Amino acid sequence: MSVNKGLKSLAEASPNFSNQALENAVDTLKVGWVIKSTDLDTAIQDNTVLTTSQKNDLKDDINNIAHLNLGRVLGDLIRHSATIIDGSIIPGDADILTAEQGQGTFLEILQSVQSIQGSIPELFGVEAKDMKRSVNDHLGTLNNIFTTTEDSTAPVFTSLLESINFIVTGNLATETALETAYDNLKNFINSVVADSTDFQQTLDTFATAVATAHTNFNNAMAAEPYLTHRNNLVAQREKINVQVALENSNITGIRNYLESLSNNIAFTSMAEDDTLRRLMSTVAQNTNWQNYFNNYETEKANLNPIYTTDTDSDKSAIIDKVLADSGLPDVTDATDLAAVAAKAQRDSRVVTANFDRFTVEQQITKSCEQLGITTANRTINALSGTLLNNMNQHDRDEIARRLDLNESANTLS
Repeated sequence: MSVNKGLKSLAEASPNFSNQALENAVDTLKVGWVIKSTDLDTAIQDNTVLTTSQKNDLKDDINNIAHLNLGRVLGDLIRHSATIIDGSIIPGDADILTAEQGQGTFLEILQSVQSIQGSIPELFGVEAKDMKRSVNDHLGTLNNIFTTTEDSTAPVFTSLLESINFIVTGNLATETALETAYDNLKNFINSVVADSTDFQQTLDTFATAVATAHTNFNNAMAAEPYLTHRNNLVAQREKINVQVALENSNITGIRNYLESLSNNIAFTSMAEDDTLRRLMSTVAQNTNWQNYFNNYETEKANLNPIYTTDTDSDKSAIIDKVLADSGLPDVTDATDLAAVAAKAQRDSRVVTANFDRFTVEQQITKSCEQLGITTANRTINALSGTLLNNMNQHDRDEIARRLDLNESANTLS
């Protein structure tokens, strides 16, 4: 049930979703050389003269010390989140509106992620997060995953900013030199115009200067107290890149993944129909699917709600209840030889052919022999007592077996 209060005010207004919160969080990291690195990344990205190939080569050239090239890391993060908001992360023709062929939308992504949260537990018996398909495994960058944590560890951005501030406070000459190299390359890129000729050599020279400055700055932090913070830059950059890669992988293929889940749920639902089930077991080429369809009827017969239990400690209580509801044990007095003999004739393990020719005592003796109970040098009352205990335990074991079959049939595997 939705909340009605305020609903009328939304009818003619768009939510206007954006990645502004992430951009604001990224802005807090723009300190010292990170500011210059970010400005350079923007200049490369926005330049309309450099070809895509030239841009990619340039980005690779200046990414020799990747954990210092934070402008690119943060820029890629912002651009990634923007493709989620506008849906372009899902490939397709932007002019085609059908979901199968057209470019994705943010609404489609949200609805797909929501569907996955319910489908995975139904099919796999685990939460979506256990298969790296939780909401944050798709949309964590937009959901403050870098600014909050669920434990006592510092958030990624908090830890990253701490190290950036510490390094910047050191006023290292190599940092200043790097900032100058960034500015020189940025200014050159911004000065290139459409009719510029043969600027590649100059571009390479400035790019080499940035790479050299990266190396010098990195070497200046090879010892404490800077080394710990340099290592932290590496670690936090890796966390950002891993999250972006996970989201990109999950969302770009979300249509096919969701279709696969939906199809599998549909196929299993049709197993209720005997004819369709036999058909699918015949045409299915996957052994697991064949086994599921072929064993469906048997496993379904094993399902019984009275045997359903949540914990092992419940099993004994359920067995006691089922026995009582079934009127068991139906014989408790071992001295009632006729009752014990009658129970033996109802025991599925005892072959009772021609039992009507035998006396009660003989029936008890022969039942003991079939069940492996020693009969030599024992009185009939002793045999009756041992046989009755054996049969009553068998009743209990049979209930336990049915309980296990129910649990097996009801367990996702």
